[in-house]
Amino acid sequence: MAILFVLLALAVLVGANWYLWRRLFRDTTRGGGWVRRGGAVLIAGGWALAVGAMVAERTGAPFWLQRVLAWPGFLWLALSVYLLLAVLAGEAVRPLLRRLLERRAPRETPVARPADARHEQTETVPSSARASAKPAPPSEEGPQAPQNTGPENTGPQAGTETGSDTGSVLLAAPSRRLFVSRVVAGAAAVAAAGTVGYGTYGVLRGPQVKRVTVPLAKLPRAAHGYRIAVVSDIHLSPVLGRGFAQRVVDTINGTQPDLIAVVGDLVDGSVKDLGPAAAPLAQLKARHGSYFVTGNHEYFSGAEEWVEEVRRLGLLPLENARTELPWFDLAGVNDVAGESEGQGPDFTKALGGRDTARACVLLAHQPVQIDDAVEHGVDLQLSGHTHGGQLWPGNLLAAAANPTVAGLERYGDTQLYVSRGAGAWGPPTRVGAPSDITVIELASKRT
Repeated sequence: MAILFVLLALAVLVGANWYLWRRLFRDTTRGGGWVRRGGAVLIAGGWALAVGAMVAERTGAPFWLQRVLAWPGFLWLALSVYLLLAVLAGEAVRPLLRRLLERRAPRETPVARPADARHEQTETVPSSARASAKPAPPSEEGPQAPQNTGPENTGPQAGTETGSDTGSVLLAAPSRRLFVSRVVAGAAAVAAAGTVGYGTYGVLRGPQVKRVTVPLAKLPRAAHGYRIAVVSDIHLSPVLGRGFAQRVVDTINGTQPDLIAVVGDLVDGSVKDLGPAAAPLAQLKARHGSYFVTGNHEYFSGAEEWVEEVRRLGLLPLENARTELPWFDLAGVNDVAGESEGQGPDFTKALGGRDTARACVLLAHQPVQIDDAVEHGVDLQLSGHTHGGQLWPGNLLAAAANPTVAGLERYGDTQLYVSRGAGAWGPPTRVGAPSDITVIELASKRT
């Protein structure tokens, strides 16, 4: 079954890229030539870089090689998505544009002129002029060749277009179909490049701050207005390095939170390669400290080493553990990806035996853990993982796999807040899902 799925996915990928090549390169040129060959090389090379970047990251290739492959490879992934969407959208425009050109085509009937060995030319003559034209008198040198006025010469020759001015002469021009293909392909390329460029700029400039008020019935009045800075999915990598981490840290510290919660997917790589990039996390400042739980990507990157590294940087990992703060309990569980290493989430260990009269805030990377949170009487779960879809229409896929894609929702007596995350995985690009750091302001319902 898995083999069939892989073969189907491969067939879809190959078919989609052949379609891209056809619309962007084959349909916009005449005959063969370097443009078509260059287009094939561009598409195949882009995917070779993308696959190479993913393989290099997962296999722990030399970090310099990861960096060389990551930028062009991952950006190609995003660009290919929006090229495909733009070209598909262009299919709706093609017939409209072709019909518009047909309506605006000149009404004059072209008459063929003798062409020399290098050029074919046509001359347009108004129909009124043809109607009034008289046959030329016989020449003294002999009878003239009969004029060919048959219906085969009353329309434009194939491959030519005529101007609207009487007597104008035009060289052979591309057909309307070729013209439409070039317009649609050019517009698709510009739209895709612009979308990816703007989405990449949005990630590199750093996440924006969101502020959300969450009322908790069990929260004491003294804790009204307590601020928790939630950051998830930073995804430090060969693309997003130390400079990006510093922007995230500066943004968090600028909110002056009471507590900082880093809810997983901090890194995409080993401590050896990305330890220097994570170093700015030591500058995080909050009245009641900074806490960390693992995400699924930590288990691709050496979770045990990263837990120790964040501890060394001054964050407190909550590995299926709980701490009692002055006004509420703060708990954290491992990500479900840790189950493959015997380090999965343990809600009983993290939440068992606590005073249920106190409010409880749970850090859990994936929103799908909300069912266990409800069962254990959690008041608020803070999660990430979805990226809000990251690349539209990825939000539709994220919605199919997660109970909440982004924002605050209620499940029984438990509320779930999902951050869209600070960074990006794969392409350093976001479209329709801007990155964020969320300041959760707890509100007491008690008077």
